[in-house]
Amino acid sequence: MVAENIKYLRNKKSWSQQELAEKLGIARTTLGDYERGRNEPNISMLLQLSSIFGYTVDQLVSTNISHEQLEVVSDDKLRVLAISVDSNNRNHIDLVETKAEAGYVESFSNPEYIKDLPKIYVPNIPEGTYRAFEIQGRSMLPMQPGSIVICSYIEDFTNIKDDQTYVVIGHEEGVVYKRLKNNTEAKRLQLHSDNTSYLPFEMTYSQVQEVWKHHAHISFDDAKQTADSRVETMLEDIQNKLAKMEGKI
Repeated sequence: MVAENIKYLRNKKSWSQQELAEKLGIARTTLGDYERGRNEPNISMLLQLSSIFGYTVDQLVSTNISHEQLEVVSDDKLRVLAISVDSNNRNHIDLVETKAEAGYVESFSNPEYIKDLPKIYVPNIPEGTYRAFEIQGRSMLPMQPGSIVICSYIEDFTNIKDDQTYVVIGHEEGVVYKRLKNNTEAKRLQLHSDNTSYLPFEMTYSQVQEVWKHHAHISFDDAKQTADSRVETMLEDIQNKLAKMEGKI
């Protein structure tokens, strides 16, 4: 813990190794050995570190201080959410990239995992708990693959509104972005794609790990190309349906 805490607290202060070493009156290489765990500071050095950083010696040697930037929130159904916060206790917007989706499904409630996700900042966003997800696939056109959807956390599934879009995290389905219909009595969600080539499917509340409501999105595609692509997809869908009808006739 000492090695990790010294490095974390130094970076939090935005000090270089040389700057902290000078404050401690030691060589930079000695501080480097502390941070790599090759050597451990003696009690005199721990007292200096305690004074400089404002943490007790016990905290320096026995706790992971970086976890002070992590909060765990749970609702009445005991769904647990790990959140990273900045130095002013404001929520970061953690970004779940496509390449990280499999890991996210396994580790979404693990503070260590959430701490290491990329962070993005969106100005003037209302108070709340947000997460961003990179969208892939063509099931939600005109939302283009590669777009980033910024979502707010849904604590109570009964608050899910029909015909609005959400990111749903499922045990088997993984991370999906869909338009939902909510059957609160049966405790089931029906997930629809805006691209009608994709059939809807259902998930029970028990199959769902998290739900995040669309708040805003960032797209990196040319608007005209996006529109042209959408028309092309619609024509292809119509052709496929006509072909199926011709086959039945």
